[in-house]
Amino acid sequence: MRLSELNIRHIVVDGDACPVKAEIAETARRFNIPVLLVSSFDHLLQGGEGVRTVQVDRSDQSADLYIANHIKAYDVVITQDYGLAALALGKRCYVLSFRGREFNDRDIDFMLDSRHTAAKARKRGHYGKGPKPFTEQDREIFQHKLTKLLKDLQENV
Repeated sequence: MRLSELNIRHIVVDGDACPVKAEIAETARRFNIPVLLVSSFDHLLQGGEGVRTVQVDRSDQSADLYIANHIKAYDVVITQDYGLAALALGKRCYVLSFRGREFNDRDIDFMLDSRHTAAKARKRGHYGKGPKPFTEQDREIFQHKLTKLLKDLQENV
């Protein structure tokens, strides 16, 4: 049985800074799940087999708001944004980061609090190092985690 015949409707991607678009498309094709890639007009998106693109205006949270308004329970959401992850979890979606971290209800409050604390520190002029560079190993880990999630969901039908 294909996952698309189950509860999973889409893999929805916060595409503005997503470094794993090709890996998502490849994995989704194997499971026959459509991908919705959402990004602002500032980013060039290319669809493909099973990948539909939506471009939104340039304002700060446009892609996140579009995604939040279009996801449904059991979609898989791919994002780095903790706020969007929290909204998706609240709608009973499965959520992965670009590095393959699975967001869950147990950790999201802590993550949101950490984001808030870091934002307050930046306002005071304290800046961290930023994220470490994205590597080929990060791509492999992400694709492995996405494949594992989709297989697990397929087996738990």
